[in-house]
Amino acid sequence: MLEAAAFLFGAIIGSFLNVCIYRLPRSQSLVAPGSHCPSCQLPIRWYDNIPLLSFLRLRGRCRACGASISRRYPLVELLNAAGYAWIAHRFGLGAEGAIYLALYSALLVVTFVDLEHQIVPDRITLPGIALGLLLGSTLLPVGWQASFAGALLGGGLFYLIAVVSRGGMWGGEVKLIAMIGAFLGWKGVLLTIFLAALVGSVVGIFLMVFKGKGRKDPIPFGPFLALGALLTLFWGGELMSLYFALVG
Repeated sequence: MLEAAAFLFGAIIGSFLNVCIYRLPRSQSLVAPGSHCPSCQLPIRWYDNIPLLSFLRLRGRCRACGASISRRYPLVELLNAAGYAWIAHRFGLGAEGAIYLALYSALLVVTFVDLEHQIVPDRITLPGIALGLLLGSTLLPVGWQASFAGALLGGGLFYLIAVVSRGGMWGGEVKLIAMIGAFLGWKGVLLTIFLAALVGSVVGIFLMVFKGKGRKDPIPFGPFLALGALLTLFWGGELMSLYFALVG
């Protein structure tokens, strides 16, 4: 029952995340105007704005102008709903679970913005760093020392890479990994970086072999950091145990 309620709530929040994904890179207000079709600019009525269901009922097209609606909209709603259900199952919906809901949604927004625009929005990461340090020092089990160490270690390491590589790592990723470190601590940020690098390497090789991508073609790294952070959040302990079992 808890998971079902979290799923429905996550789908509703996912609808707002789509607003964030569309408007943040364009420096638009998240509040006004209300939801409208990007093609014809007409307002979307409430019965056409029901998460998941409206897309299916409208067959992926605007009721007013018939323009195609991006499949990103139901995908984000579904991913956020499923993530909320899993977090409710894993952590409950106390203070810790509620914080992880917000972190999950923030990482989801970062992922889709970076995939589409190759930027990591400061309006997510800068407040996220401050909140991560505050919550990591008070309500989360990570503790203040590990929280500050995680932010400094993650941000410092990526800043060093950015300096050495002369632009191979962008400022957005530096702030993103600092935010992740503030929430997950120094151990969590190290595992996040390892997993992001591992998955990123596999995807990069796949794109070069099967899609003709070159080494100099830009591949946004924010989504891999977000994925690594979520894997660490959900299964970090199990992954660490598996790693030490294999190397030991």
